[in-house]
Amino acid sequence: MTETTNNKQSFHHQFEYVECKLDQGVAELILNRVEKHNAFDEVMINEMITVIEAFAKNDHCNMLIVRANGKNFSAGADLNWMRKQAKMDFEQNLLDANELAKLMHVLDKFPKPTIALVNGAAFGGALGLICCCDIAIANERASFCLSEVKLGLIPAVISPYVVRAMGNRQARRYMLTAERFSAAVALTHQVIHEINDDLDAAAKPFIEAFNANSPQGMAWAKTLVSHLEDGVIDDATLAHTSEQIARIRVSDEGQEGLNAFFEKRTPSWNAQSTISSTKTDAQGAQ
Repeated sequence: MTETTNNKQSFHHQFEYVECKLDQGVAELILNRVEKHNAFDEVMINEMITVIEAFAKNDHCNMLIVRANGKNFSAGADLNWMRKQAKMDFEQNLLDANELAKLMHVLDKFPKPTIALVNGAAFGGALGLICCCDIAIANERASFCLSEVKLGLIPAVISPYVVRAMGNRQARRYMLTAERFSAAVALTHQVIHEINDDLDAAAKPFIEAFNANSPQGMAWAKTLVSHLEDGVIDDATLAHTSEQIARIRVSDEGQEGLNAFFEKRTPSWNAQSTISSTKTDAQGAQ
């Protein structure tokens, strides 16, 4: 990857099933296997991992959008890939599953904000991708399904992320029934945050918010929330949270943010924001 003019990123690596872009700090991973409804196979999974890992290390990337070309986000597993899996032994299947697990993990732990823009159907593993993103927006005709049990399988690799998003009780229902559910139901069960047929317009305020915020603050906030996933509030939790706020207050970026606020200037990471909006947000949080 090399940096070009206008803060746009060019990519020397040509991918078969995905596209990637980077413009003004906004990276995009675009599923691009339209003729197969963006169904996953081992090649596509490897390409997605490669792109996500590259963007994670890229200093010009401030956030990542995951989206798809075509009418559907993703039909889940590719049929030919599934035929290969059926002929594999346990060890081969384990290696294969580990790659999908790695994809979910690198997206879930991506050190910058992530947004999933969901158009049309999102089945199986696609639902895992969506639940790994920080924010998910779907259009009205989006639909979702965990259909694995119809094939005698289970949504094992994606299950930690799906259960975390929709809760254990609802996950039981949809994993057991394999029923298809709408964007409205997905919104109710916290799989998505918003329904909007203009996905780009819906993403814009989130992009603007991310650009106004401290990159380090957002990265640490993601790590903090991840640390608190078990819901346990004990002495170790209290010690960890106290240490984290103390560390970030004395960090370079924490000092810059605090000093910018009290000096009524914009912080170094956001030359376009206004101090008035920052004060309003800060006062409202008190």
